[in-house]
Amino acid sequence: MQVLHQLPVTRDKNLLVGIDTADDAGVYQISDELAVINTLDFFPPIVDDPFLFGQIAAANSLSDVYAMGGVPKLAMNIVCFPKVLDLSILNEILRGSMDKINEAGALLVGGHSVEDTEVKYGLSVTGFVNPTKITANSGARPGDVLILTKPVGVGVITSALKAGRIKLNDAEAAFESMRTLNKSASEAMVEVGVNACTDVTGYGVLGHSMEMAKGSGVNIVIRSSDIRFFPQAIDLIKKKSNRPRTLMGNRGFIMRDVESSIDEATELLLFDPQTSGGLLISVAEEKSEMLLSRLRERFVSPSVIGRVVEREEGWRIRVE
Repeated sequence: MQVLHQLPVTRDKNLLVGIDTADDAGVYQISDELAVINTLDFFPPIVDDPFLFGQIAAANSLSDVYAMGGVPKLAMNIVCFPKVLDLSILNEILRGSMDKINEAGALLVGGHSVEDTEVKYGLSVTGFVNPTKITANSGARPGDVLILTKPVGVGVITSALKAGRIKLNDAEAAFESMRTLNKSASEAMVEVGVNACTDVTGYGVLGHSMEMAKGSGVNIVIRSSDIRFFPQAIDLIKKKSNRPRTLMGNRGFIMRDVESSIDEATELLLFDPQTSGGLLISVAEEKSEMLLSRLRERFVSPSVIGRVVEREEGWRIRVE
């Protein structure tokens, strides 16, 4: 986030979404009815099971297209793999990824691999969207309702699991969430018509809310009591040893624009870096019940977590 803001902004009349609003993907218009979405994401394993890691990495990469209101069409593998490891591990990662690419209805068309000291995997994804239906993160309007489609806390749970502080079964709900595509949630919001969307990933709930607030020129109020957290997440985050490495960095960078009156553990969870997190959707209040209904029809469990308000100086996000 800090680095991108220092780069010059590229101007092109067909570039509908670039780096200036820190959005989830770039969008370039091809015709009156078609725009191309480009995104890329990869990271080291957060779970030991290579097939599950492949599923999660693919779902995470595909999510940026869904957050923009688009449909994934093409995917390319990004692979870093140590020569000392058995290639069967890489095969399982790719099989897991392919499972989610197929579920998304996209096509795997190639990729690139390099030898590295650590496994890293992800996808470059190209999607399509109607230029009039892009759900950028910069369209939130005062009066909008904020809806989140997945629980929060996968960062602290996977950190605790790696350290052996919880059992594999304790993380199953987080695993299921991370490997679940945001496809259904995206389809619902496109049907209803919403003002803005982003997916909650590495910067946590407050980091991605901040990007939405700044990009839209508004303030945001978050009701922490209405956010769903994974079981044990609150207890786990109270111990510093369970906190992901980037959590405090998120907090340090974002907190200067946040007013908070909640307990420390809950506040920290709002900075917890998520992998393949839910969609944070800003929708007009009169459409919110319709959206909630459409989401539930698709077996998505949404939560209304806040609202968008007029811009005020001195703060961007208030957490109650």
